[in-house]
Amino acid sequence: MRNKQCININPLLADQPVTLIPHENTDNLSLFLEKHLYSLLIALQGVRQHPRYHPEKDALYHSLQVFQLAHKACDDPQLWAVALLHDIGKAVNTPKHAEIGADELEGLLSSRIVWLIRHHLHLLKAPRRTRHWLRNTPQLRELERLRAWDLKGRSPHATVITPLKAIDILMKHSKSLLFRSETAYYSENQALG
Repeated sequence: MRNKQCININPLLADQPVTLIPHENTDNLSLFLEKHLYSLLIALQGVRQHPRYHPEKDALYHSLQVFQLAHKACDDPQLWAVALLHDIGKAVNTPKHAEIGADELEGLLSSRIVWLIRHHLHLLKAPRRTRHWLRNTPQLRELERLRAWDLKGRSPHATVITPLKAIDILMKHSKSLLFRSETAYYSENQALG
């Protein structure tokens, strides 16, 4: 009997659970990943955001802007994925969107991507404690980069690529995005500050 990897998909974001056999057919895994990430991303279309903080208003439009900034600033596909997917949880619940988005991707994408999505609001909510907690770590530098892109990606007049094009760019690097039985990117159990 084969061991199957089951991916827990939030029923509010996807139609039905999916079972994969990731190491036997990477084409199926890539196809699943492409469709799943696209469905998570497109669910942001029409999700309105508070105009005081997000003058661009639409969560999908914002995410595409953040992705383009990351894509232009660095050559790290994992950071591109974080930039594109950091707000996917807003399709379900805005106040808890970081946790929801990270939970949705856990076990599918790398622990680094999941960790950065889960903690992407820390520099907004508790900047001093976060900087103390993560001082001199690559995690802090990456959160700072993501925060900068997140703040810059709020133009109501920006021109953005389509969600499908953004996913296509990521899928060219799909092997580097996938979860592997890796050590945690940073201890989830360590308290902030």
